[in-house]
Amino acid sequence: MAAVLRSARDVAALIEAHAPMRGLLAVVASLGLADGWIGAGFVRNAVWDVLHGRDFDIGSLDDVDVVHFDPADAGGARDAALEEELRRLRPGPNWQVRNQARMHRRNGDRPYRDTADAIAHWPETATAVAARLAGGRVEILAPHGLDDLLGLTVRPTPAFRGKTEIYRQRLAGKDWAVRWPRLHLSGPESGGEPATAP
Repeated sequence: MAAVLRSARDVAALIEAHAPMRGLLAVVASLGLADGWIGAGFVRNAVWDVLHGRDFDIGSLDDVDVVHFDPADAGGARDAALEEELRRLRPGPNWQVRNQARMHRRNGDRPYRDTADAIAHWPETATAVAARLAGGRVEILAPHGLDDLLGLTVRPTPAFRGKTEIYRQRLAGKDWAVRWPRLHLSGPESGGEPATAP
């Protein structure tokens, strides 16, 4: 039977109780990154697996997306060094570190103010979520809220409603509807209204 998740507190409790997830958050916290989080599939996939009645396996992630915000050192070399340090501290995951202070250039957006603003520009509302360990507790960052994530709804963020082709290509490259058959998929051309996945 699938677990019931209704709030950010429920998602935080899920992660806190999942030793491998909490362990990865602790490793990232040990780096002391400015506004540092683990986002995207790390949280999204865990929630969707649990809502489908399955245990979440860290090993099923293609990568572990670490995001931080440091305008003073926004070059890619620092992120590469951080990835190497994470591999040394915790071998196994495919660590991907991205300083969000530079990612607006790649995405064709105005400069982001902080990590929350950057995440708000990610493709789907259900993906625009992150977690971190602070003061021994899991915190959740969700600039668009958690309704879509918890409601198994995939829709573009406001920033992606004008990037129709990129959004379509991204969804076409995912196996989400197969892996999570209860998802409701939505396209930017529909104004964000969900359509039940086949």
